[in-house]
Amino acid sequence: MILTADYHTHTPYSHGKNTVLENANAAKRLGLKEIAITDHGFNHLLFGLKRKRLDDLRHEIDEAERLTGVKVLMGMESNLISLDGDTDMKVNDLDKFDIFLFGIHEVLKYKTFNDFYNIMLCNYTAYKLGKKPSQKVIDNTTRAYINAVKNNPVDILTHINYKCCCNLVEVAKACADYGTYIEINTKKRHVSPEEVDMMAQTGVRFVIDSDAHSADRVGDVKIAEELLKDCNLPLDRIDNIDGRLPKFRFAEYKKAHL
Repeated sequence: MILTADYHTHTPYSHGKNTVLENANAAKRLGLKEIAITDHGFNHLLFGLKRKRLDDLRHEIDEAERLTGVKVLMGMESNLISLDGDTDMKVNDLDKFDIFLFGIHEVLKYKTFNDFYNIMLCNYTAYKLGKKPSQKVIDNTTRAYINAVKNNPVDILTHINYKCCCNLVEVAKACADYGTYIEINTKKRHVSPEEVDMMAQTGVRFVIDSDAHSADRVGDVKIAEELLKDCNLPLDRIDNIDGRLPKFRFAEYKKAHL
C-alpha cells in the first residue's frame, strides 16, 4: 500500500508547526501527487483559521505548488456546529477553497447552547468519564453528522467517533449516498477494525490521511497499516493509495454552482 495523496495536514494558520511549503516539500520527498492544507475551521476558539488571512494562505499554497510541483489544495477542517448539520464553512466561503473536510472538535463556538450541549458537552463528558454516551446522545450525534453530509458538499468526514459516538453504519450510509469519504486518520485511533468493516458494508469509500501537525508526519500511514491488517476492507475501496486519486464532490459542486 503506497499513499498517493494526503488530504489532511495543518500549518501555523491553525496550530501546525511547519509551513505550507515545508508540508509540500515533505509530500514531494514521499512521492505524493497531491496534498491538502486543511487548518481548523473558523469557529475553533483557540486555533481557528481567520478569514482575513485566506489570501495569504492562498498565496503560500500557490507558491508551494509552483516550487515543488506537488498539487497543493487549499482546504479547511471545518467544524460541525449544530444538530442541523451546519458547519463553519459558509456559502460565501466556498469559492475560496478547493477541498471541504469536516469533523467534531472541542472548544468551538456552536450555533446555539443546545447544539453545544448535545454535540460537545454530552459526548465529551462521557469520554472524560470513560463511559459510553446515552442512546439519545448517540442518536443526536448521528443526526448531526448525517445532516452535515446531506446539507454540505463535504469531501471527507474526519476522524469519525473520536471523543464522540454515533451510529457508524447510518452515517456511513449517508456518506455513501452523497459521495463523502470517511477518513482513516493516522494521528489517532478512532475506529476499530470491526467498525471499519461495518461501515464498509454500506458501500462507502475511504481515504487515509495523516492529520499531520508537523511536516515529519505528512504521509504517515502506520496506524492505517496496523488497522487494515485486522480488517476485511479491500484496498481498492481506499481511493488515495496505489496511484489512485479520489473524485471529490466539492469540485463537482463548484463546477455546477460557483
